[in-house]
Amino acid sequence: MAGQQLDVLVVGGGITGAGTALDAAARGLSVGLVEARDYAAGTSSRSSKLIHGGLRYLEQLNFALVHEALHERTLMLDRLCPHLVRPIPFLYPLTNRVWERAYVGAGIALYDAMAGRTGMPRHRHLTRTQALRIAPSLRADKLVGAIQYYDAQVDDARHTLAVARTAARHGAAIATSCRVVDFVTEGERIVGAKVRDLEGGEEFVVRARQVINATGVWTDDVQAFAGRGRIKVRASKGVHLVVPRDRIHSDAGFITRTASSVLFVIPWMAPPFTRHWIIGTTDTEWDLGKAHPAASSADIDYLLGEANKWLNIPLTREDVEGVYAGLRPLLTGESEATSKLSREHAVVQGVSGLITVAGGKYTTYRVMAKDAIDAAARSMNRRVPETPTDRLPLVGADGFQATWNQRERLAAGSGLHVARIEHLLRRYGSEVPRLLAAIADRPELGAPIDGASDHLMVEAWYAAAWEGALHLDDVLTRRMRISIETWDRGLTAAKAVVGVVGEVLGWDEDTRVRELSHYEARVEAERESQTMDDDHTADAARLGAPDVRTGFATQR
Repeated sequence: MAGQQLDVLVVGGGITGAGTALDAAARGLSVGLVEARDYAAGTSSRSSKLIHGGLRYLEQLNFALVHEALHERTLMLDRLCPHLVRPIPFLYPLTNRVWERAYVGAGIALYDAMAGRTGMPRHRHLTRTQALRIAPSLRADKLVGAIQYYDAQVDDARHTLAVARTAARHGAAIATSCRVVDFVTEGERIVGAKVRDLEGGEEFVVRARQVINATGVWTDDVQAFAGRGRIKVRASKGVHLVVPRDRIHSDAGFITRTASSVLFVIPWMAPPFTRHWIIGTTDTEWDLGKAHPAASSADIDYLLGEANKWLNIPLTREDVEGVYAGLRPLLTGESEATSKLSREHAVVQGVSGLITVAGGKYTTYRVMAKDAIDAAARSMNRRVPETPTDRLPLVGADGFQATWNQRERLAAGSGLHVARIEHLLRRYGSEVPRLLAAIADRPELGAPIDGASDHLMVEAWYAAAWEGALHLDDVLTRRMRISIETWDRGLTAAKAVVGVVGEVLGWDEDTRVRELSHYEARVEAERESQTMDDDHTADAARLGAPDVRTGFATQR
């Protein structure tokens, strides 16, 4: 990137930034992307992991946003990434026999109608007996019936990674652990950025005809390098809990209202592969550090309390195996309640040479990216083609259905159980033969990871060899979800995989010890933060473990 002038430099490696880089590369523009930490290290790995239109936005009469999101849902399910996005059933429990069934039923019917023709099953009305047959864990005395409908789920971090890798496949230059520390200007125009390599400490300049700020909750901070900005973003904290599958007996997730937001109880992943449940989310304003938002004891108690209103066997703190917190980037509106702020996005050019894209929701990332590159294209001295990203399969999607149909043959040829092959296919799609080839060369990579037996050692190897992981935290937290899917938060798995990851990345013994120490300190700090009563004390506890990248650059 430092050796050329790019058409577009994207700042931010979350889903919006990765999507913007892909959109630019797919149109034939030269594009670079820099990310201060890892792909999806912020909001894009800490969502509710749903690809959905949003029933609450329908209730707010935001029909355009819902229709747009449902269209994107269909594209992802059918064409763009069917290996990563899959339908899941939900129940909406009803507590009133007449008005609520009519009101909610009409809304969900409209939701289905706005989605158009899809492969998703349509909604259906259920009696109490039918609802309890699907979800025996629901309290019979709380509901008079339910409505079942379908939405879709995604592993958000793996999806963001797939978008970024697809951008690289089409010519984008992408660098993680690279933080923008200032802009480069000529007169009143921004012509590039000064970037610091957090692994080695060097600084370099990247020049570009247009710089795109796609940094989510850091939008205002990056705009400040230009001295001014037209977009203001507020952060809303969303906390989620992860509990084992056997704590809730149900063949569907469920959604219901709370006083301030909505409660989701979501199968993770989709049935019949469900091994965990995700319970979320909170929706509270956050004005502390953005890098590592902390879940407090009060957040955990709130979610358990809301879920237990509906469960016949209450959950306790001992049932919680994982906790994660993320920040939603909301465009500032007139309302003081973050749950009422806009989930629409904005694209503005407040300073010559700098375009800012902010707001929106995960599901509509591709539309946000298109709008950002459309804005950048208007300043190019040549015709820029229309985006083809609505027809461009992501890495792992090409040939996925054929590879899925071959899963029994792949199992027989590799010696793995077909359930293992299906697990790999749902994460890596048509790239699975590459992982199986690695196992054929090194049979030890086919062993389950100690402390995280759902995963194979080859996945840790692949994360470092092919998926851009630079640190142990990248592997355990985002390439795999071991940090929230195991009782010890991945401490045993960290010791098991550090050798394989270190071999790929060329770590010496001191580096391996340092990586393990950082991961252990991060887990300890998160656990401590989750015993604190409020945001301020939880944030202080979480910051007891500094970011691995900052510390690594200092130690080097």
